[in-house]
Amino acid sequence: MPTGVAIRDVREQLFDAADRILLRAGPSALTSRSVTTEANVAKGVLHRHFEDFDAFLAEFVLDRVDRMDAQAAALREAAGAGTVADNLTDALTALFGSVAVAIVALVTFRDDLRARLRETWPAGVPVLTEAVTMIAAYLAAERDLGRIAPDAPVDALAPTLIGTAHLLFADRGARPEREAVHQAVTAVVGGALRHP
Repeated sequence: MPTGVAIRDVREQLFDAADRILLRAGPSALTSRSVTTEANVAKGVLHRHFEDFDAFLAEFVLDRVDRMDAQAAALREAAGAGTVADNLTDALTALFGSVAVAIVALVTFRDDLRARLRETWPAGVPVLTEAVTMIAAYLAAERDLGRIAPDAPVDALAPTLIGTAHLLFADRGARPEREAVHQAVTAVVGGALRHP
């Protein structure tokens, strides 16, 4: 790219490039050079906007966590509609069908990134801990509506669902079938469901 040409939304352009690389080739392929090449910008562009590559990666991860807010809101709004198992299946498939699984691998892969994330995210892997919060809030809403048993341990069910879904989606060439995700969800929450 010629120098002196203004780039619109450069941060988003770089973050989107990182998404594509992670989905296509995994965390080991994610370098400052691969990101700038994928984004079709000069390498210096990344370093003009971020202190270093780990600062870029930390902001990228946190940006992708922030994007989960819309999904969390949609899931909370689904409470009381459809079935609990279908709603959870759809939410988990959307979550883990995105770049989330690759971000987990990225955070695990890079010690310096984990250290930087700890400055603002004290525990856990950001994508996973946010996903647990999203699922727990949904389960609590369903419990309040009487579709889940009043004594259902939503704070235990949520991480169990996230861990189960992560195992289904992690390190696979092909995504699991919806039915496999639905069966896993039903196995985890089936005992807590209340049927009309």
